[in-house]
Order: sequence, then C-alpha cells, then structure tokens
Amino acid sequence: MVHTEKRLADLGIVLPPPGTPKANYTVASWESPTVLYLSGHLPIKLDGSMITGSLGPGGLSLDEGIEAARWCGLNLIATMQDQLGGDLDRVEKVVKLFGIVSSKQEFKEQHLVLNGASDAMMDVFEARGYHARSAIGTNTLPLDVAVEVEAIIKVKEAIIKGKGC
Repeated sequence: MVHTEKRLADLGIVLPPPGTPKANYTVASWESPTVLYLSGHLPIKLDGSMITGSLGPGGLSLDEGIEAARWCGLNLIATMQDQLGGDLDRVEKVVKLFGIVSSKQEFKEQHLVLNGASDAMMDVFEARGYHARSAIGTNTLPLDVAVEVEAIIKVKEAIIKGKGC
C-alpha cells in the first residue's frame, strides 16, 4: 500500500481546503468509473489569498510563477483527496496537466512555470505523478490569477464522492 497521505505529512505538505467553482459550472471535477477530470484550479494559498498578476517585465518573476503553479497543483491534490473520499492512494496515475500562465508578451517561459505544478504531482505521487503536460500563455486570467491548471487523473475504480455531469 502506498499511503499517500503519510507521504504528504513526511514532506511537510499541508493541503489547502478543496476549492469551489468560481463561475457558472457545477463541480470542480467530473468522474467516469476510472477517470477524474479536474476543472482549472487557481493558485489559492492556505490563508485563502491568491497569487495574482502577470509574468514578465514589470510583473511577477519566474520563481513567483513557479510558486503559483505549485499552489495550483496542491489545490488539485486537495480536490482529488476530497473527491476520492480522503484516499489519495486511489490515484493510479496523473495522466495530464494543462496549464495557462498570465504572461506579458515578452515572457516565453510558460513551460518552466508549469514545473511548479508538475513537481508537486511528482513529489506527492512519485512515479504515479509523472504525466503529459501542456503550457500556454495568455494576456489575462480570471480573477487576475497568475496561473490556472487543470488535470486528468486515472483512479482505481470505486465510488467517487462527486457527481458527474
């Protein structure tokens, strides 16, 4: 048995509370019997604050962007834990991450920013956390957040807490 929750504790990672939709959609995730589709998650920190702004000249630094992406990853993991009845051992594989980075035109390192979310998945899930990934830049994101990340997760079949649409 993997004991992913013990791994979180050993790494000193405290997950934020699972988020709620910020617009007109009903769930933070949608499930099929063995796949969990997670809506875009924002860089919400433990205190409820969000990392906002754009990356590039006069804006956020690469390191700040990586931190924002890591918080997106931790928020995704919190939603997984919530939707899987508190049992992250049910995560069989992180299949894909898709990340969007709020960027100034001159900023060209979106792929490096998304390492923050990727590293969170690989730290927590180890080999199960390696995944395919896409990263793009845009001139703005909802609520002025710096990064938004969504995920596709393969899970061990069992009843999932959330309701599919």
